[in-house]
Amino acid sequence: MNVINKRYLSRDYLNNNPSWDVEDSPWKAMHVEKTLAAADINPKLICEVGCGAGGVLSSLKGYYPGVKLSGYDIAPDAEKFWHKIREEGIDLYVGDFFSLNKTKYDVVLLLDVLEHISDPHQFLSNIKPFSEHVVIHFPLDLSVLSVLRESPLLHVRRKVGHIHFFTKGLALEFLDECDMEILAWNYTNAAFSAPQRSVKTKLMGMLRKFIYLFNKDAGVRLIGGETLMVVAKFK
Repeated sequence: MNVINKRYLSRDYLNNNPSWDVEDSPWKAMHVEKTLAAADINPKLICEVGCGAGGVLSSLKGYYPGVKLSGYDIAPDAEKFWHKIREEGIDLYVGDFFSLNKTKYDVVLLLDVLEHISDPHQFLSNIKPFSEHVVIHFPLDLSVLSVLRESPLLHVRRKVGHIHFFTKGLALEFLDECDMEILAWNYTNAAFSAPQRSVKTKLMGMLRKFIYLFNKDAGVRLIGGETLMVVAKFK
């Protein structure tokens, strides 16, 4: 078992994140729907790879009541959260998506996944046979402030296992390197609307609003606090 996978196959991740961040699920689902609508995509089959507690899929059921929803996660502890969600008719599986799945979907969701993967380029390329469209949520951990302080980067590395760090430009360049066409993207305004904002993030709110008035991209690169939701298709 390598060091990266050990975090998810043992109890390490659950011990550090006892709620599996399920509090963020309705917020993420809202942005998934918003981004798919911007790209004029009306899916019938959706699969989330790395679905965690399954809360996003449960929330998406409200936006897509007739859509078949499925999820996979390699972490055995994630299954502890699935009982009620399975009762909603959502199919959830513990194990490797690429080994277990036999279905081709309209959309695959990779929400806060790629920053955990040792080889994200290969991982995303491996998705291609299973879906034309992919929705990706990137935490934008890299900023001038996070690099200067360093502690925010070490925190997300230790607590939630981020081993790759992105800016908006790096995220979009990464997708281009994977031979993907970006159909729509949006900032999520995480610093102002994400459910689990830290006190420091809330206190920085007025400064962010002021800087964003002049140039939001530059402001995000300077002080961070944002995430990016992207829908792309394989070329």
